[in-house]
Amino acid sequence: MNPSPRLFRLAAVGLALSCPLTKAADPIKLQFNVPMRDGVRLATDVWLPDTNHALPVIFLRFPYNKDLGVGLGRDGAARGYAVVVQDTRGRFKSEGANLPFFQDATDGEDSVAWINQQPWSNHKVGTFGGSAGAITQFQMVTRGSGPVTAQHLTVGAPNIYDVVYTGGVLRKSLVEDWIRATQFAPAALPTWVSHPVYDDYWRAQDASRHYADIHAPAVHIGGYWDIFAQPTIDAFVGYQNRGGTGARGKQKLILGPWSHGVLQEKVGELNFPGGKTPPNKVHDHWRWFDYALKGATGDAANWPAVTYYVIGDTSDPQAPGNLWRTATAWPPVPTTPTKFYLNGDHSLATTSAKGPVSLSYDYDPHTPTPTVGGIQLTLPAGPRDQILVESRPDVLVFTTDALTAPVEVTGRVQAKLWIASDAPDTDFFVRLCDVYPDGRSYNLCEGMLRARFRDGVDRERFLTPGKVYPITVDCWSTSVIFNRGHRIRVQVTSSSFPGFDPNPNTGEPLRASDRTRVAHNTIYADPRHPSHVILPVAAK
Repeated sequence: MNPSPRLFRLAAVGLALSCPLTKAADPIKLQFNVPMRDGVRLATDVWLPDTNHALPVIFLRFPYNKDLGVGLGRDGAARGYAVVVQDTRGRFKSEGANLPFFQDATDGEDSVAWINQQPWSNHKVGTFGGSAGAITQFQMVTRGSGPVTAQHLTVGAPNIYDVVYTGGVLRKSLVEDWIRATQFAPAALPTWVSHPVYDDYWRAQDASRHYADIHAPAVHIGGYWDIFAQPTIDAFVGYQNRGGTGARGKQKLILGPWSHGVLQEKVGELNFPGGKTPPNKVHDHWRWFDYALKGATGDAANWPAVTYYVIGDTSDPQAPGNLWRTATAWPPVPTTPTKFYLNGDHSLATTSAKGPVSLSYDYDPHTPTPTVGGIQLTLPAGPRDQILVESRPDVLVFTTDALTAPVEVTGRVQAKLWIASDAPDTDFFVRLCDVYPDGRSYNLCEGMLRARFRDGVDRERFLTPGKVYPITVDCWSTSVIFNRGHRIRVQVTSSSFPGFDPNPNTGEPLRASDRTRVAHNTIYADPRHPSHVILPVAAK
Protein backbone atom coordinates (compact mmCIF):
# COMPACT_ATOMS: atom_id res chain seq x y z
CA MET A 1 0.00 0.00 0.00
CA ASN A 2 1.67 3.17 -1.16
CA PRO A 3 -0.71 6.15 -1.20
CA SER A 4 0.40 9.19 -3.14
CA PRO A 5 2.73 11.64 -1.35
CA ARG A 6 0.22 14.46 -1.89
CA LEU A 7 -2.57 12.49 -0.25
CA PHE A 8 -0.28 11.67 2.67
CA ARG A 9 0.47 15.37 3.12
CA LEU A 10 -3.25 16.12 3.24
CA ALA A 11 -4.72 13.19 5.07
CA ALA A 12 -1.94 12.65 7.64
CA VAL A 13 -1.96 16.37 8.33
CA GLY A 14 -1.94 15.95 12.10
CA LEU A 15 1.67 14.80 12.03
CA ALA A 16 2.67 18.12 10.49
CA LEU A 17 1.69 19.82 13.75
CA SER A 18 4.61 18.18 15.54
CA CYS A 19 7.22 20.53 17.01
CA PRO A 20 10.57 18.71 16.84
CA LEU A 21 13.06 19.10 19.65
CA THR A 22 16.80 19.30 19.29
CA LYS A 23 18.47 15.89 19.15
CA ALA A 24 18.03 13.91 22.36
CA ALA A 25 19.08 10.45 23.44
CA ASP A 26 17.65 7.74 21.21
CA PRO A 27 14.37 6.42 22.62
CA ILE A 28 13.55 2.78 23.11
CA LYS A 29 11.36 1.36 20.35
CA LEU A 30 9.19 -1.68 21.00
CA GLN A 31 7.00 -3.51 18.49
CA PHE A 32 3.86 -5.48 19.28
CA ASN A 33 1.02 -7.31 17.56
CA VAL A 34 -1.84 -6.33 19.84
CA PRO A 35 -4.77 -8.81 19.90
CA MET A 36 -8.30 -7.51 19.50
CA ARG A 37 -11.38 -9.17 20.98
CA ASP A 38 -11.93 -11.23 17.80
CA GLY A 39 -8.31 -12.42 17.67
CA VAL A 40 -7.14 -10.06 14.90
CA ARG A 41 -3.73 -8.57 15.74
CA LEU A 42 -2.83 -4.95 15.05
CA ALA A 43 0.77 -3.88 14.41
CA THR A 44 1.79 -1.34 17.04
CA ASP A 45 4.99 0.60 17.69
CA VAL A 46 5.81 2.00 21.13
CA TRP A 47 8.42 4.72 21.71
CA LEU A 48 9.73 5.17 25.25
CA PRO A 49 12.34 7.33 26.97
CA ASP A 50 15.00 5.43 28.90
CA THR A 51 13.20 5.34 32.24
CA ASN A 52 11.46 2.85 34.51
CA HIS A 53 8.68 5.28 35.41
CA ALA A 54 5.11 4.89 34.21
CA LEU A 55 4.33 7.66 31.74
CA PRO A 56 1.41 9.48 30.14
CA VAL A 57 0.70 8.08 26.67
CA ILE A 58 0.15 9.71 23.28
CA PHE A 59 -1.81 7.34 21.04
CA LEU A 60 -2.11 7.66 17.24
CA ARG A 61 -3.91 5.04 15.18
CA PHE A 62 -4.50 5.62 11.47
CA PRO A 63 -4.49 3.85 8.07
CA TYR A 64 -1.41 5.59 6.62
CA ASN A 65 1.42 3.36 7.90
CA LYS A 66 2.68 3.55 11.46
CA ASP A 67 6.22 4.08 10.12
CA LEU A 68 5.19 7.71 9.51
CA GLY A 69 5.04 8.10 13.30
CA VAL A 70 8.81 7.99 13.80
CA GLY A 71 9.11 11.75 14.32
CA LEU A 72 6.15 11.83 16.69
CA GLY A 73 7.60 8.88 18.61
CA ARG A 74 11.03 10.43 19.00
CA ASP A 75 9.69 13.87 19.94
CA GLY A 76 7.20 12.45 22.41
CA ALA A 77 9.73 10.21 24.11
CA ALA A 78 12.13 13.15 24.41
CA ARG A 79 9.34 15.11 26.12
CA GLY A 80 8.63 12.38 28.66
CA TYR A 81 5.78 10.53 26.98
CA ALA A 82 5.21 6.99 25.86
CA VAL A 83 4.09 7.22 22.22
CA VAL A 84 1.99 4.45 20.67
CA VAL A 85 1.45 4.39 16.90
CA GLN A 86 -0.77 1.71 15.37
CA ASP A 87 -1.75 0.53 11.88
CA THR A 88 -5.53 0.24 11.80
CA ARG A 89 -7.20 -3.06 10.92
CA GLY A 90 -6.15 -4.50 7.55
CA ARG A 91 -3.54 -1.80 6.92
CA PHE A 92 0.17 -2.39 6.29
CA LYS A 93 1.33 -4.83 9.01
CA SER A 94 -2.02 -5.20 10.79
CA GLU A 95 -4.29 -8.18 10.23
CA GLY A 96 -7.97 -8.06 9.32
CA ALA A 97 -10.26 -6.74 6.60
CA ASN A 98 -8.80 -3.82 4.65
CA LEU A 99 -11.89 -1.60 4.88
CA PRO A 100 -11.90 2.07 5.96
CA PHE A 101 -12.79 2.66 9.62
CA PHE A 102 -13.97 -0.94 9.91
CA GLN A 103 -14.39 -1.88 13.61
CA ASP A 104 -12.48 1.22 14.67
CA ALA A 105 -14.74 1.66 17.71
CA THR A 106 -13.99 -1.71 19.29
CA ASP A 107 -10.39 -1.78 18.04
CA GLY A 108 -9.74 1.61 19.62
CA GLU A 109 -11.37 0.52 22.87
CA ASP A 110 -9.36 -2.72 22.97
CA SER A 111 -6.13 -0.90 22.16
CA VAL A 112 -6.55 1.65 24.96
CA ALA A 113 -7.33 -1.17 27.37
CA TRP A 114 -4.12 -2.90 26.26
CA ILE A 115 -2.11 0.32 26.71
CA ASN A 116 -3.36 0.69 30.27
CA GLN A 117 -2.23 -2.84 31.10
CA GLN A 118 1.38 -2.01 30.24
CA PRO A 119 3.95 -1.14 32.92
CA TRP A 120 5.03 2.00 31.05
CA SER A 121 1.48 3.51 31.11
CA ASN A 122 0.27 5.66 33.99
CA HIS A 123 -3.32 5.34 32.64
CA LYS A 124 -3.42 8.86 31.24
CA VAL A 125 -3.95 8.48 27.48
CA GLY A 126 -4.10 11.35 25.02
CA THR A 127 -5.28 10.49 21.51
CA PHE A 128 -3.84 12.44 18.60
CA GLY A 129 -4.12 12.71 14.82
CA GLY A 130 -5.47 14.53 11.80
CA SER A 131 -8.00 13.62 9.11
CA ALA A 132 -8.39 9.81 9.25
CA GLY A 133 -6.34 9.99 12.45
CA ALA A 134 -9.01 12.29 13.89
CA ILE A 135 -11.85 10.11 12.65
CA THR A 136 -10.36 7.09 14.45
CA GLN A 137 -10.33 9.20 17.63
CA PHE A 138 -14.02 9.95 17.25
CA GLN A 139 -14.71 6.28 16.62
CA MET A 140 -12.81 5.40 19.77
CA VAL A 141 -15.33 7.28 21.89
CA THR A 142 -18.54 5.96 20.29
CA ARG A 143 -18.54 3.51 23.19
CA GLY A 144 -17.66 6.17 25.78
CA SER A 145 -14.28 7.83 26.22
CA GLY A 146 -13.63 6.06 29.55
CA PRO A 147 -9.87 5.51 29.63
CA VAL A 148 -9.18 8.33 27.10
CA THR A 149 -7.95 11.30 29.13
CA ALA A 150 -7.65 13.97 26.39
CA GLN A 151 -7.86 14.37 22.62
CA HIS A 152 -6.27 16.53 19.93
CA LEU A 153 -8.44 16.39 16.78
CA THR A 154 -7.39 18.04 13.53
CA VAL A 155 -9.83 18.12 10.59
CA GLY A 156 -12.05 15.14 11.30
CA ALA A 157 -15.73 14.20 11.46
CA PRO A 158 -17.57 12.43 14.29
CA ASN A 159 -20.16 10.94 11.90
CA ILE A 160 -18.70 8.86 9.06
CA TYR A 161 -21.85 9.40 6.99
CA ASP A 162 -20.72 13.05 6.79
CA VAL A 163 -17.37 11.87 5.40
CA VAL A 164 -19.02 10.06 2.50
CA TYR A 165 -22.19 12.09 1.86
CA THR A 166 -23.14 15.75 2.27
CA GLY A 167 -26.85 16.51 2.16
CA GLY A 168 -27.29 12.99 0.83
CA VAL A 169 -24.98 13.66 -2.15
CA LEU A 170 -22.02 11.29 -2.58
CA ARG A 171 -18.70 13.14 -2.32
CA LYS A 172 -17.42 11.56 -5.51
CA SER A 173 -13.83 12.75 -5.87
CA LEU A 174 -13.07 12.71 -2.16
CA VAL A 175 -14.32 9.17 -1.65
CA GLU A 176 -13.20 7.58 -4.90
CA ASP A 177 -9.76 9.20 -5.00
CA TRP A 178 -9.07 8.49 -1.34
CA ILE A 179 -10.08 4.83 -1.52
CA ARG A 180 -8.07 4.34 -4.71
CA ALA A 181 -4.94 6.18 -3.54
CA THR A 182 -4.86 4.47 -0.17
CA GLN A 183 -5.52 1.08 -1.75
CA PHE A 184 -8.36 -0.10 0.40
CA ALA A 185 -10.06 -3.35 -0.59
CA PRO A 186 -12.28 -3.35 -3.72
CA ALA A 187 -15.33 -3.84 -1.49
CA ALA A 188 -14.83 -0.44 0.22
CA LEU A 189 -16.54 1.78 -2.36
CA PRO A 190 -19.48 -0.57 -3.09
CA THR A 191 -20.10 -0.86 0.65
CA TRP A 192 -20.42 2.90 1.09
CA VAL A 193 -22.41 3.37 -2.13
CA SER A 194 -24.89 0.71 -0.99
CA HIS A 195 -25.81 2.87 2.02
CA PRO A 196 -26.89 6.27 0.61
CA VAL A 197 -29.43 6.67 3.43
CA TYR A 198 -28.34 7.32 7.02
CA ASP A 199 -29.25 3.88 8.34
CA ASP A 200 -28.11 1.49 11.07
CA TYR A 201 -24.81 0.96 9.24
CA TRP A 202 -23.96 4.64 9.77
CA ARG A 203 -25.57 4.96 13.20
CA ALA A 204 -23.13 2.39 14.54
CA GLN A 205 -20.26 4.65 13.42
CA ASP A 206 -21.70 7.99 14.54
CA ALA A 207 -19.88 9.45 17.54
CA SER A 208 -22.25 12.42 17.62
CA ARG A 209 -24.86 10.10 19.16
CA HIS A 210 -22.60 9.58 22.18
CA TYR A 211 -21.47 13.04 23.32
CA ALA A 212 -22.88 12.45 26.82
CA ASP A 213 -20.55 9.46 27.19
CA ILE A 214 -17.41 11.45 26.34
CA HIS A 215 -15.34 12.68 29.28
CA ALA A 216 -12.21 14.00 27.57
CA PRO A 217 -11.18 17.62 27.08
CA ALA A 218 -10.16 18.15 23.46
CA VAL A 219 -8.74 20.57 20.92
CA HIS A 220 -10.68 20.72 17.63
CA ILE A 221 -8.89 22.26 14.62
CA GLY A 222 -10.60 23.03 11.31
CA GLY A 223 -10.70 25.36 8.34
CA TYR A 224 -13.54 27.12 6.55
CA TRP A 225 -12.74 25.31 3.27
CA ASP A 226 -11.85 21.98 4.86
CA ILE A 227 -13.74 18.87 3.81
CA PHE A 228 -14.84 18.51 7.45
CA ALA A 229 -15.38 22.20 8.22
CA GLN A 230 -18.87 21.95 9.71
CA PRO A 231 -18.36 18.53 11.34
CA THR A 232 -15.37 20.01 13.21
CA ILE A 233 -17.54 22.82 14.56
CA ASP A 234 -20.38 20.44 15.37
CA ALA A 235 -18.04 18.16 17.32
CA PHE A 236 -16.71 21.08 19.37
CA VAL A 237 -20.25 22.25 20.17
CA GLY A 238 -21.37 18.69 20.96
CA TYR A 239 -18.46 17.98 23.30
CA GLN A 240 -18.66 21.45 24.87
CA ASN A 241 -22.41 21.59 25.50
CA ARG A 242 -23.52 17.96 25.72
CA GLY A 243 -20.38 16.10 26.77
CA GLY A 244 -20.00 14.20 30.01
CA THR A 245 -18.03 15.21 33.07
CA GLY A 246 -14.54 16.20 32.01
CA ALA A 247 -15.61 17.15 28.50
CA ARG A 248 -18.40 19.67 28.96
CA GLY A 249 -17.05 23.21 29.07
CA LYS A 250 -13.46 22.04 28.53
CA GLN A 251 -13.15 22.12 24.75
CA LYS A 252 -11.04 24.32 22.44
CA LEU A 253 -11.92 25.23 18.85
CA ILE A 254 -9.47 26.69 16.32
CA LEU A 255 -10.83 27.76 12.93
CA GLY A 256 -8.52 29.15 10.28
CA PRO A 257 -8.83 30.28 6.65
CA TRP A 258 -7.67 26.85 5.56
CA SER A 259 -8.52 23.87 3.40
CA HIS A 260 -7.65 20.32 4.48
CA GLY A 261 -3.93 21.02 4.78
CA VAL A 262 -4.46 23.57 7.62
CA LEU A 263 -1.86 26.10 8.82
CA GLN A 264 -1.74 27.67 5.36
CA GLU A 265 -1.02 31.28 4.38
CA LYS A 266 -2.37 30.85 0.85
CA VAL A 267 -5.61 28.97 0.34
CA GLY A 268 -7.04 28.55 -3.13
CA GLU A 269 -6.33 31.80 -4.97
CA LEU A 270 -6.08 34.06 -1.92
CA ASN A 271 -3.37 34.92 0.61
CA PHE A 272 -4.68 35.60 4.10
CA PRO A 273 -2.42 37.92 6.15
CA GLY A 274 -1.32 36.20 9.35
CA GLY A 275 -3.65 33.33 8.62
CA LYS A 276 -1.07 30.57 8.78
CA THR A 277 -0.48 30.48 12.52
CA PRO A 278 -3.06 31.05 15.28
CA PRO A 279 -2.03 33.44 18.08
CA ASN A 280 -0.11 32.03 21.03
CA LYS A 281 0.30 28.74 19.14
CA VAL A 282 -2.96 27.42 20.55
CA HIS A 283 -2.74 24.58 18.04
CA ASP A 284 0.42 23.16 19.70
CA HIS A 285 -0.46 19.63 20.76
CA TRP A 286 2.56 19.25 23.03
CA ARG A 287 1.49 22.23 25.15
CA TRP A 288 -2.05 20.82 25.19
CA PHE A 289 -0.95 17.38 26.35
CA ASP A 290 1.48 18.83 28.91
CA TYR A 291 -1.55 20.54 30.43
CA ALA A 292 -4.15 17.79 29.96
CA LEU A 293 -1.95 14.77 30.79
CA LYS A 294 0.80 16.17 33.00
CA GLY A 295 -1.07 18.93 34.79
CA ALA A 296 1.27 21.65 33.54
CA THR A 297 0.17 25.12 34.63
CA GLY A 298 1.32 26.90 31.46
CA ASP A 299 -0.82 29.01 29.21
CA ALA A 300 -2.69 26.04 27.70
CA ALA A 301 -4.76 26.03 30.88
CA ASN A 302 -6.01 29.49 29.92
CA TRP A 303 -6.49 29.11 26.18
CA PRO A 304 -9.77 30.64 25.01
CA ALA A 305 -12.58 28.28 24.12
CA VAL A 306 -12.63 29.57 20.53
CA THR A 307 -9.88 31.06 18.38
CA TYR A 308 -11.02 31.96 14.87
CA TYR A 309 -9.90 33.92 11.83
CA VAL A 310 -12.12 36.57 10.29
CA ILE A 311 -11.79 36.69 6.50
CA GLY A 312 -11.50 40.10 4.84
CA ASP A 313 -10.67 41.72 1.52
CA THR A 314 -7.20 40.29 0.83
CA SER A 315 -6.32 42.94 -1.77
CA ASP A 316 -6.86 45.93 0.54
CA PRO A 317 -4.47 46.18 3.53
CA GLN A 318 -6.82 48.74 5.13
CA ALA A 319 -9.89 46.52 4.89
CA PRO A 320 -11.53 45.23 8.06
CA GLY A 321 -11.00 41.59 8.81
CA ASN A 322 -8.00 39.35 8.05
CA LEU A 323 -7.36 38.91 11.75
CA TRP A 324 -7.67 36.41 14.57
CA ARG A 325 -10.23 36.74 17.34
CA THR A 326 -11.09 34.77 20.46
CA ALA A 327 -14.45 33.97 22.00
CA THR A 328 -16.08 31.92 24.73
CA ALA A 329 -18.43 29.97 22.45
CA TRP A 330 -19.43 29.23 18.86
CA PRO A 331 -21.11 31.15 17.29
CA PRO A 332 -18.58 33.64 18.66
CA VAL A 333 -20.39 36.98 18.29
CA PRO A 334 -23.98 38.21 18.68
CA THR A 335 -25.66 38.06 15.28
CA THR A 336 -29.02 38.72 13.74
CA PRO A 337 -30.33 36.02 11.36
CA THR A 338 -30.98 38.18 8.32
CA LYS A 339 -32.97 37.07 5.29
CA PHE A 340 -31.53 37.96 1.89
CA TYR A 341 -34.16 37.24 -0.74
CA LEU A 342 -33.40 35.59 -4.08
CA ASN A 343 -35.40 37.86 -6.33
CA GLY A 344 -36.69 37.15 -9.80
CA ASP A 345 -34.56 39.98 -11.24
CA HIS A 346 -31.43 38.17 -9.93
CA SER A 347 -30.97 40.69 -7.14
CA LEU A 348 -30.15 39.62 -3.59
CA ALA A 349 -31.66 41.95 -1.02
CA THR A 350 -33.22 42.15 2.42
CA THR A 351 -36.50 43.08 0.71
CA SER A 352 -38.39 41.40 -2.08
CA ALA A 353 -38.16 43.06 -5.49
CA LYS A 354 -40.61 43.13 -8.34
CA GLY A 355 -39.87 40.81 -11.20
CA PRO A 356 -40.50 37.25 -12.34
CA VAL A 357 -41.96 35.05 -9.61
CA SER A 358 -39.80 32.09 -10.59
CA LEU A 359 -36.57 31.27 -12.39
CA SER A 360 -35.85 27.97 -14.11
CA TYR A 361 -32.98 26.10 -15.71
CA ASP A 362 -32.30 22.70 -17.22
CA TYR A 363 -29.85 20.41 -15.45
CA ASP A 364 -28.34 17.72 -17.68
CA PRO A 365 -26.29 15.06 -15.81
CA HIS A 366 -24.16 14.62 -18.95
CA THR A 367 -22.98 18.25 -18.79
CA PRO A 368 -22.79 18.99 -15.06
CA THR A 369 -21.55 22.24 -13.56
CA PRO A 370 -17.80 21.94 -12.82
CA THR A 371 -16.38 21.88 -9.31
CA VAL A 372 -14.33 25.04 -8.79
CA GLY A 373 -12.68 25.16 -5.36
CA GLY A 374 -14.55 24.69 -2.13
CA ILE A 375 -14.48 21.76 0.30
CA GLN A 376 -12.33 19.35 -1.68
CA LEU A 377 -9.50 16.92 -0.86
CA THR A 378 -7.88 15.81 -4.12
CA LEU A 379 -9.27 18.59 -6.32
CA PRO A 380 -8.06 22.21 -6.09
CA ALA A 381 -9.78 23.53 -2.97
CA GLY A 382 -10.53 26.80 -1.22
CA PRO A 383 -11.66 30.18 -2.57
CA ARG A 384 -11.43 30.36 -6.36
CA ASP A 385 -12.91 32.78 -8.89
CA GLN A 386 -16.34 31.47 -9.87
CA ILE A 387 -16.57 33.09 -13.31
CA LEU A 388 -16.57 29.69 -15.04
CA VAL A 389 -19.49 28.54 -12.91
CA GLU A 390 -21.49 31.76 -12.87
CA SER A 391 -21.47 32.17 -16.66
CA ARG A 392 -23.40 28.93 -17.23
CA PRO A 393 -27.13 28.85 -18.10
CA ASP A 394 -27.75 26.13 -15.50
CA VAL A 395 -26.56 28.37 -12.64
CA LEU A 396 -28.78 31.05 -11.11
CA VAL A 397 -26.87 34.02 -9.70
CA PHE A 398 -28.27 36.54 -7.20
CA THR A 399 -26.20 39.60 -6.20
CA THR A 400 -26.59 42.57 -3.89
CA ASP A 401 -25.80 46.14 -4.83
CA ALA A 402 -22.30 47.31 -3.92
CA LEU A 403 -22.13 47.63 -0.15
CA THR A 404 -21.93 51.14 1.25
CA ALA A 405 -20.47 49.86 4.54
CA PRO A 406 -18.75 46.64 5.63
CA VAL A 407 -21.01 43.72 6.59
CA GLU A 408 -19.80 40.95 8.89
CA VAL A 409 -21.25 37.46 8.57
CA THR A 410 -20.10 35.01 11.25
CA GLY A 411 -21.75 31.68 11.88
CA ARG A 412 -23.82 29.11 10.02
CA VAL A 413 -25.42 29.97 6.69
CA GLN A 414 -28.67 28.40 5.47
CA ALA A 415 -30.73 28.63 2.31
CA LYS A 416 -34.51 28.31 2.43
CA LEU A 417 -35.70 27.59 -1.10
CA TRP A 418 -39.05 26.84 -2.68
CA ILE A 419 -38.37 24.49 -5.56
CA ALA A 420 -40.10 22.40 -8.18
CA SER A 421 -38.85 19.92 -10.75
CA ASP A 422 -40.28 17.77 -13.50
CA ALA A 423 -38.05 14.93 -12.22
CA PRO A 424 -38.74 12.61 -9.27
CA ASP A 425 -35.38 13.51 -7.76
CA THR A 426 -32.68 16.11 -8.38
CA ASP A 427 -30.03 18.08 -6.46
CA PHE A 428 -29.66 21.68 -5.34
CA PHE A 429 -26.32 23.36 -4.62
CA VAL A 430 -26.04 26.77 -2.96
CA ARG A 431 -22.87 28.87 -2.55
CA LEU A 432 -22.21 32.13 -0.76
CA CYS A 433 -19.64 34.30 -2.55
CA ASP A 434 -17.74 37.54 -1.96
CA VAL A 435 -17.64 39.65 -5.14
CA TYR A 436 -14.68 42.03 -5.30
CA PRO A 437 -15.01 45.43 -7.00
CA ASP A 438 -13.12 44.13 -10.04
CA GLY A 439 -15.69 41.35 -10.54
CA ARG A 440 -13.84 38.40 -9.03
CA SER A 441 -16.29 36.17 -7.17
CA TYR A 442 -14.86 33.96 -4.43
CA ASN A 443 -16.76 31.09 -2.83
CA LEU A 444 -16.92 31.26 0.98
CA CYS A 445 -19.14 28.36 1.98
CA GLU A 446 -21.53 25.98 0.28
CA GLY A 447 -24.20 23.37 0.78
CA MET A 448 -26.05 20.78 -1.24
CA LEU A 449 -29.16 18.65 -0.89
CA ARG A 450 -30.46 15.64 -2.78
CA ALA A 451 -34.18 16.43 -3.00
CA ARG A 452 -35.28 12.96 -1.89
CA PHE A 453 -33.61 13.72 1.48
CA ARG A 454 -35.33 17.06 2.07
CA ASP A 455 -37.08 15.63 5.17
CA GLY A 456 -33.87 14.09 6.54
CA VAL A 457 -31.05 11.86 5.30
CA ASP A 458 -32.59 8.89 7.14
CA ARG A 459 -35.62 8.76 4.78
CA GLU A 460 -36.42 9.16 1.10
CA ARG A 461 -39.31 11.27 -0.21
CA PHE A 462 -39.53 11.60 -3.97
CA LEU A 463 -40.84 14.68 -5.75
CA THR A 464 -44.17 14.93 -7.48
CA PRO A 465 -43.41 16.61 -10.82
CA GLY A 466 -44.49 20.25 -10.84
CA LYS A 467 -45.33 20.40 -7.13
CA VAL A 468 -43.70 23.20 -5.11
CA TYR A 469 -41.67 22.11 -2.07
CA PRO A 470 -39.79 24.06 0.62
CA ILE A 471 -36.26 22.79 1.20
CA THR A 472 -33.45 23.84 3.54
CA VAL A 473 -29.85 23.68 2.33
CA ASP A 474 -27.19 23.80 5.05
CA CYS A 475 -24.30 25.90 3.68
CA TRP A 476 -22.01 25.32 6.69
CA SER A 477 -20.19 28.19 8.42
CA THR A 478 -17.89 31.10 7.74
CA SER A 479 -16.60 34.30 9.31
CA VAL A 480 -16.12 37.12 6.80
CA ILE A 481 -16.36 40.88 6.60
CA PHE A 482 -17.65 41.88 3.18
CA ASN A 483 -15.81 45.13 2.53
CA ARG A 484 -17.36 48.39 1.39
CA GLY A 485 -17.70 48.29 -2.40
CA HIS A 486 -17.98 44.50 -2.45
CA ARG A 487 -21.16 42.63 -3.25
CA ILE A 488 -22.68 39.53 -1.67
CA ARG A 489 -23.63 36.79 -4.11
CA VAL A 490 -25.52 33.51 -3.94
CA GLN A 491 -25.35 30.77 -6.59
CA VAL A 492 -28.00 28.10 -7.05
CA THR A 493 -27.42 25.14 -9.34
CA SER A 494 -27.92 21.37 -9.41
CA SER A 495 -24.47 19.82 -9.76
CA SER A 496 -20.77 20.14 -8.99
CA PHE A 497 -18.66 17.63 -10.88
CA PRO A 498 -16.40 15.77 -10.21
CA GLY A 499 -16.52 16.87 -6.59
CA PHE A 500 -19.98 15.36 -6.14
CA ASP A 501 -21.80 12.51 -7.84
CA PRO A 502 -24.24 13.89 -10.45
CA ASN A 503 -27.87 13.10 -9.79
CA PRO A 504 -29.30 11.18 -12.80
CA ASN A 505 -32.73 12.70 -11.99
CA THR A 506 -34.45 9.33 -12.39
CA GLY A 507 -35.23 8.55 -8.76
CA GLU A 508 -33.52 5.17 -9.04
CA PRO A 509 -31.23 3.90 -6.26
CA LEU A 510 -27.73 5.38 -6.24
CA ARG A 511 -25.74 4.11 -9.25
CA ALA A 512 -28.36 1.45 -9.95
CA SER A 513 -28.15 2.05 -13.70
CA ASP A 514 -26.64 4.32 -16.33
CA ARG A 515 -30.01 5.84 -17.20
CA THR A 516 -30.27 9.63 -16.89
CA ARG A 517 -32.70 12.37 -17.82
CA VAL A 518 -32.64 16.16 -17.99
CA ALA A 519 -34.40 17.89 -15.09
CA HIS A 520 -36.22 21.19 -15.52
CA ASN A 521 -35.73 22.83 -12.11
CA THR A 522 -37.42 25.96 -10.78
CA ILE A 523 -36.67 28.34 -7.90
CA TYR A 524 -39.63 30.43 -6.72
CA ALA A 525 -39.41 34.07 -5.63
CA ASP A 526 -42.96 35.22 -4.92
CA PRO A 527 -44.56 36.36 -1.64
CA ARG A 528 -45.96 32.88 -0.94
CA HIS A 529 -42.64 31.21 -1.78
CA PRO A 530 -39.93 33.72 -0.77
CA SER A 531 -36.69 31.83 -1.42
CA HIS A 532 -33.87 33.32 0.63
CA VAL A 533 -30.59 32.73 2.40
CA ILE A 534 -30.24 33.41 6.11
CA LEU A 535 -26.96 35.15 6.95
CA PRO A 536 -25.86 35.58 10.58
CA VAL A 537 -25.05 39.31 10.40
CA ALA A 538 -22.95 40.60 13.28
CA ALA A 539 -23.92 43.74 15.13
CA LYS A 540 -21.98 46.84 14.06
